[in-house]
Amino acid sequence: MSIEPHQIVVSGIPVKIERKRIKNLHLGVYPPDGRVRVAAPLAVGDEAVRLAIIGRLGWIKRQRAAFGGQERQSPRQMVGGESHYFLGRRLRLRVIPEDASPRIALKGRTILELRIRPDAGQEERQKVLNAWYRARLRERLPAILAQWQSVLGVQASDWGIKRMKTKWGSCNPVARRIWLNLELAKKPEICLHYLVCHELAHLIEPSHNDRFVAVMDRAMPQWRTHRKTLNTSPLAHETWEY
Repeated sequence: MSIEPHQIVVSGIPVKIERKRIKNLHLGVYPPDGRVRVAAPLAVGDEAVRLAIIGRLGWIKRQRAAFGGQERQSPRQMVGGESHYFLGRRLRLRVIPEDASPRIALKGRTILELRIRPDAGQEERQKVLNAWYRARLRERLPAILAQWQSVLGVQASDWGIKRMKTKWGSCNPVARRIWLNLELAKKPEICLHYLVCHELAHLIEPSHNDRFVAVMDRAMPQWRTHRKTLNTSPLAHETWEY
């Protein structure tokens, strides 16, 4: 059971409050812009939440400042010499005009080579790169899903990859379907493991309550470290959060 979320402002900081059937109050600060969210027990009123936030105001401000200083890419123009990421590695884009079907290949550990028609514009080049990212994720996900489904003792009925502008992943517990953000192809592979485990855990507990935290603690004891890795790695010029 939960109540419709609402917002209060504490010391100039907007705070989203969600009340749920949980025992303890959970306070979180989330990238990319340091939004503050509180999951509170049903019986805890706004004034008690406000006092809890005031008690941790210093920590909240430090977290928000850290997110504000996080490395971000400028909009990509898809031209030679640009930096792009794959599995956490920074790669330099090499564009080779070629009258043939477009293709991408890794050259060593530092070069991402794009062969594409000379008249292809930025949008078409980006579509080719996104398709390559999607293919690389699809290669990796079956084994990662199998691993964490075994650990958690659950089975997703379906999974998919899509571009999402508000989340790294999502789960529909009723349909038992999970989605993962295409941007994960750019992050260290442990981040993909973390997201898969996180979304599969929602098949056991749909909300982020104490039970969910306990499930994650048992399945992946270092999940908080992996979440930090995800949330502190360079962001695209668009904003994703988790």
